[in-house]
Amino acid sequence: MTLGFAIFLLAVAALVVFAIATYNRLVGLTQRGAEAWSDVDVQLKRRTDLVPNLVETVKGYAAHERGTFDAVVRARGAAITAGTPDARARAEGQLSDALRQLVALAEAYPALRANENFQALQASLAAIEDDIQNSRRYYNAVVRDLNTAIDSFPSNQVAAAFRFAKRTYFELDREQDRQVPRVSFGS
Repeated sequence: MTLGFAIFLLAVAALVVFAIATYNRLVGLTQRGAEAWSDVDVQLKRRTDLVPNLVETVKGYAAHERGTFDAVVRARGAAITAGTPDARARAEGQLSDALRQLVALAEAYPALRANENFQALQASLAAIEDDIQNSRRYYNAVVRDLNTAIDSFPSNQVAAAFRFAKRTYFELDREQDRQVPRVSFGS
């Protein structure tokens, strides 16, 4: 065996090891992305499951606010049926708007603000919103890593060969969703 042939074999072996390692990294990132999306989905489901209880509690105090209740129910339905992260982000933005209106409605009803059930539901909603934000942040970090690996040379060659697809971020597309809502329950 000549020195040139040995160097050639080492180069081919290094290339194969690189391709295998890169492929396995991309598979791992894809799986982490699926897991992270599942976590986001679970948190969003927790929120959509809480919505009917919140609506029913507020309904008892503000029965004439039918438009607000209908908007929440429609937004919840859209959020449940959305399949892709893009569609889900849009639907969740609409649900967030509708929930903001529902919670803001409570300002006009002091008895509702004092209701223990409403307070517990509101606290649960706040906790779930924090969990959604954390899950979304983790999902977006994994998507960033996967998309960077798919776009970067030389791993992009392996990604293209095995048809790894970039994922979309779960982000807020409307400016009003980026603003912190101001809701006051003081007198």
